[in-house]
Amino acid sequence: MATLVQKTRYTVEEALKLIEEDNDATVCVHDSSSEDEDLLHPANSDTSSTPPSSPTFQPLSPKASSTPLPRPTPQPLSPSPSTPTTVRKRGRPPGTSPPSKKRRQNAKRLFAPSEGEDRWRNREEEDITPHVPSFMPVRTPGPNIDTSKNWSPLSLFHLYFSTKVVKTIINNTNANAARKKAGGMAFKWEDLTVKDFYIFLSIILFMGLVPVPQRSDYWRARWPYNFPFPRKSMTRDRFEAIMWSLHLSNLKEDEENERKKHTPDYDRLQKIKPLYTDIIHACRSFFQPYQHISIDERMVATKARISIKQYIKNKPIKWGYKLFVLADSLTGYTWNFFVYTGKSASTSTASHGLGYSTVMDLMPLGLLGRGYKLYTDNFYTSATLLNDLLELNTAACGTLRKNHVDFPQSKNDLPKNAQRGDMRWMRSGQLLFVKWMDTREVAICSTIHKADSGQTVKRKVKEDGLWQTKDIPVPDSIVDYNANMGGVDLSDALIGYYTVHHKTKKWYKTFFYHFLDIAIVNSFLLHKELFKQRQDPTQTKPLTQKVFREQLGKEMLDFAEASAASADSTSSAASATSTSSAANNPMSPTKCVPAVFCFIHTCLSPKLKMLCSAL
Repeated sequence: MATLVQKTRYTVEEALKLIEEDNDATVCVHDSSSEDEDLLHPANSDTSSTPPSSPTFQPLSPKASSTPLPRPTPQPLSPSPSTPTTVRKRGRPPGTSPPSKKRRQNAKRLFAPSEGEDRWRNREEEDITPHVPSFMPVRTPGPNIDTSKNWSPLSLFHLYFSTKVVKTIINNTNANAARKKAGGMAFKWEDLTVKDFYIFLSIILFMGLVPVPQRSDYWRARWPYNFPFPRKSMTRDRFEAIMWSLHLSNLKEDEENERKKHTPDYDRLQKIKPLYTDIIHACRSFFQPYQHISIDERMVATKARISIKQYIKNKPIKWGYKLFVLADSLTGYTWNFFVYTGKSASTSTASHGLGYSTVMDLMPLGLLGRGYKLYTDNFYTSATLLNDLLELNTAACGTLRKNHVDFPQSKNDLPKNAQRGDMRWMRSGQLLFVKWMDTREVAICSTIHKADSGQTVKRKVKEDGLWQTKDIPVPDSIVDYNANMGGVDLSDALIGYYTVHHKTKKWYKTFFYHFLDIAIVNSFLLHKELFKQRQDPTQTKPLTQKVFREQLGKEMLDFAEASAASADSTSSAASATSTSSAANNPMSPTKCVPAVFCFIHTCLSPKLKMLCSAL
């Protein structure tokens, strides 16, 4: 005897017949406009043939909730012993066609939002003006130095490359050269001095202003490379020896860090740490950003095979070291940054992601204050970030990916054939979501702006086969984003004009070049801001970056000569003091030097007559 297999889908006629046979059920049958809604389904997919005692049904209505309708379990029919039951797979009944587009649209009406729910609104609907925190920075925006003082390019540069930093680099470079010579490497080396180091820096600065095919061309005596500088200031062998031995970190600390390799305590940036930390501290100390700031990535080009090298396909420099940078939107001043070393080194990204943690790490609100307006791209922007920043009295605006989990998905969206200037907006508390059609659809999220105030932007539009310039309506958030998001890009452009970056085999020397670029550009921007505040009648306009770098290189050479003269006078004074002490105290410690006759002591060597003079 064949077993009864329960059907999993019924037509309207079969369902009504089953209802009529069940006299105990209280049923209200409502015929809807969609045939799909009239199909009744079993309450579960269990293939057991034992039905419940009294199945119940609910009326079908277009206003019903979006929860699935209960599926009835019919009374089994007694099959004939000679006729086996045919088992049919789940799906559409035989002979029926798939639901039409109109049927699917009618079925979707069950899930349409009610009048009180959020929806996309058009430009004609009025938006509220959000509350933006008052701008109250910790310090006065602009240069945080004595503006009454006459600052030269070199004095501004010394704010970032201080005497302490220079001495540290000189000592570590001398120690590295001594280690190499002790290891058996044969090269000519004299201890690096302050004079040599500043001549070395001026040559690097000159290389950024006057590029040539090869570095050795700067020392060629033949045309067209017969430059007087740097050939007359430093030999090529001496420059290459300094470049080869250049070292930023302490050797003993490097050895201790190498022992921690493959452990959580290992520091990938140990070899740049002394200069790295000092540059960041100086950038934040000597300038206070204006109200609008931006955060973006910066790529430092390299071909080194190292784990911290990154790839960003939409950047002009696709392969390199990635830095997350906070810059002032008005001036392009690099205020804060850090080097990204990879996911394994990031411990604070598990809860909200890398973009969220990057913004929070770059914004020490104790140094900034309240009321700042931050602009970010879609890598960082999220509803969680903007809400948390607003609680910290910081407003934000940024582009947002349409497939982001925080982006609202609702009806009344932009049509596929939307015209330039069309927009939709939605507000959820303090968050404003905007969609605007330019050459393509742009989505943005903001806690600063209202939806629209009637601003326009000029765009070229093709009408009747002719290109015309028209005024296109644009949301306020788009206008401010385009005006203030380019702070990091402006800084990158200023660095790229006369960059001192060169190829090198050591990864930490690439960062030395980049930190030198940051120091020079930030010094130049301080010079421009000081010119605005001082209004010196003798100077009609600030220096250009090219002229600023030229003067900085010349002042470095003058400083090198002055430091050498100061060192010579100091050593002469020390020698005179020691000689005077020896004359007053004949029994003081002495040292033998070649002479004609020894007046004080008898030399140990009978073959030489030495003079014992106090030194």
